[in-house]
Amino acid sequence: MKKEDLRIVYMGTPDFAVESLRALVEGGYNVVGVITMPDKPVGRHGSVLQASPVKQYAVSKGLPVLQPVKLKDEAFLSELRALEADLQIVVAFRMLPEVVWNMPRLGTFNLHASLLPQYRGAAPINWAVINGDTETGVTTFFLTHEIDTGKIIRQKHLPIADTDDVGTVHDSLMTMGAGLVLETVDLLLEGKTDAIPQEEFYQDSVELRPAPKIFKETCRIDWHQPLKKIYDFIRGLSPYPAAWTEIISPEGVPTVLKVYQAEKHPATHNLPVGTICTDKKSYVDIAVEGGYLRLLSLQLAGKKRLSITEFLNGFKQIGEYTVK
Repeated sequence: MKKEDLRIVYMGTPDFAVESLRALVEGGYNVVGVITMPDKPVGRHGSVLQASPVKQYAVSKGLPVLQPVKLKDEAFLSELRALEADLQIVVAFRMLPEVVWNMPRLGTFNLHASLLPQYRGAAPINWAVINGDTETGVTTFFLTHEIDTGKIIRQKHLPIADTDDVGTVHDSLMTMGAGLVLETVDLLLEGKTDAIPQEEFYQDSVELRPAPKIFKETCRIDWHQPLKKIYDFIRGLSPYPAAWTEIISPEGVPTVLKVYQAEKHPATHNLPVGTICTDKKSYVDIAVEGGYLRLLSLQLAGKKRLSITEFLNGFKQIGEYTVK
């Protein structure tokens, strides 16, 4: 079968999923329909509806778009069947019921932003950086009942530099993933559907590191961790959703502070953890186990993100505070 004849239904929502859809469309593959999340209310009163990035791209290319609220809804299932897909591709969408992923004759494969079976879950890029990994990658695998556990089709590896944050790794994986999606479709077109069970990649489940969804409290900095751990934690949450802490005034009043970028400065000191050291002009260092964490980019609650010099221009009293 030629790629122009293979009927593909594509499922995705955020920016990460746009690149793979674009690669399929511009590569001449036959995308017959796009499934994405319903438009999201935005604005102060939620009176404006915003389409997902995937929908915006699909509409710009004249592709049919379905936006089901419930994936088991019979009206949606009828519309999906009518697309007569040979293959479904999922990139950053949501968990599918079997009635959906089992519908096409070639099945449904997912692009996941990790080297499965490591980092199954909602936030694989964040957790790889938070854990200080020096390598990650992308995986295509066939969907099955348990999330992120299906047979692996192909993988590509990506080194993580010590200076990378989630933003840079995300963008690299997004581009790499688009290439892997095309490679996987081409393999299926050639009839090469052999895939490897994930159980062959590990001996014991205790070896597996999860990637659960990240919540606000997950992002709070623990200053009692070693220097490298805190540094990796900050870059593993930057630029979104961002690590945060509370700075405490001499009067005991807490203020939330988000930290987007930092440097690690190994050193020996006898200062209490959380002590803030600054010249009030060019640097702010936090004393931690193993040295100092130098803050480079941050944001006070209700204010805009600033470089450290911009921050100190308006907040020279930071040296009188502590972090918690």
